[in-house]
Amino acid sequence: MSAKDTMENKITEGVIWKQLLLFFFPILVGTFFQQLYNTVDAVIVGRFVGKEALSCVSGSSGQIINLVVGFFTGLSAGATVMISQHFGAKNEEQLHKALHTAYAFAITGGIIAGVIGVVMTRMVLKWMNTPENLLPDSTLYVRIYFAGLLFIFVYNMGAAILRAIGDSKRPLYFLIVCCIVNIILDLVLVLGFKMGVLGVAVATLIAQGISAVLVSVALMYHTAGLKLIPREIRIHKSVLKNMLAIGLPTGIESSMYSISNVIVQAALNGFGVDTMAAWAAFGKIDSLFWMINSAFGIAATTFVGQNFGAGKMDRVRKGTRECLGMALVTAILLSVILMSAGRFLFGIFTTDANVVEIGLSMMQIISPTYFLFVFIEVYSGALRAQGHVIVTTAMTMIGICVLRVVWVTWIVPDGTLSQIVACYPITWLVSAVGMIIYYHYKQKKILEKFAATHDL
Repeated sequence: MSAKDTMENKITEGVIWKQLLLFFFPILVGTFFQQLYNTVDAVIVGRFVGKEALSCVSGSSGQIINLVVGFFTGLSAGATVMISQHFGAKNEEQLHKALHTAYAFAITGGIIAGVIGVVMTRMVLKWMNTPENLLPDSTLYVRIYFAGLLFIFVYNMGAAILRAIGDSKRPLYFLIVCCIVNIILDLVLVLGFKMGVLGVAVATLIAQGISAVLVSVALMYHTAGLKLIPREIRIHKSVLKNMLAIGLPTGIESSMYSISNVIVQAALNGFGVDTMAAWAAFGKIDSLFWMINSAFGIAATTFVGQNFGAGKMDRVRKGTRECLGMALVTAILLSVILMSAGRFLFGIFTTDANVVEIGLSMMQIISPTYFLFVFIEVYSGALRAQGHVIVTTAMTMIGICVLRVVWVTWIVPDGTLSQIVACYPITWLVSAVGMIIYYHYKQKKILEKFAATHDL
């Protein structure tokens, strides 16, 4: 996307569903390639090294990585909302401050979290009941990943900023390039040099470093109305305060998701390597839904943020409704597809028949209920874009995260595999009902306040 294209972005104009889809598809494909980083790692080690290596790359390791990266991604939502609102309102001074504060925050956070992660990895893996035979390679993989956390934070922040101003294409292009690099390096280091888990970790580190450079160069030289100047990267306290007011609750919410998943993972680890491998493989298949759902959530947040900044409340309301409808239809269709092709999909990751059967039992419980989470994603994203995050965060943390921990720890502490996995659809249902009720109540209040302040 050229600078001219960015300047002429029409999110605040035109046919709503078309603008949503034009923004949505690059995000979806980009998220797919981002997920492909670790999925390719899982496929290559699962097929050519073994189920133990698959568990090291995607089991407990994946949960720890998701916890840290998810927290920062949630924090970056504050920058996304502020930049989309300022862009919609054409406030160049605040855009400049928000951009450089966001980058300073990403760099600082990447360094600090990376160091902490490297130091604490082994302890956390042991706490998660990671089997002793998997501990050395799991520790190695996570530590190398954390060593490159600066690159991940910078890329995610830069990509979020580009999407906030309506540019969802260039983050996609960068990810395609880096994913190709990652695949080539995986094949060379794992199949050629027989480096196993170490090979996929190094490949991912290099590819993510390239993505951070690409997105930073784009913001420095090729973005109209927004220019990253390295010497001006610093934290503006008032801007950071506003970013954290939105981003911190979202980051905590994301972390609670991950913490609850870590607790579920710890419970599943007690069932042995086959169950761990099945859960790891299902996580990759399951990520198809989360990629799509997340893309709709980002599209809703950016669309609502820019139109809210521009004072176009009618488009805010209609855009949320149309985004929700498209996301629901997509979720239902995907559930049908995954349930129909489950055995084939698990076969991509492993040839172990028992692992496949365990994975299919998990899929039959979780996949039919994907549509429930759509309400949580779209409605919370729309309210976040208008600056309202506290209540939605609290509802999600209690309805999903706390209830999930209570389910696994107290309701079925020694439960069967099916009973443990059932915590996902049960908690989604509780949270979805609460979110539907709260969204309609809060959106009505926001519209009433807007009408009163604008003499409508």
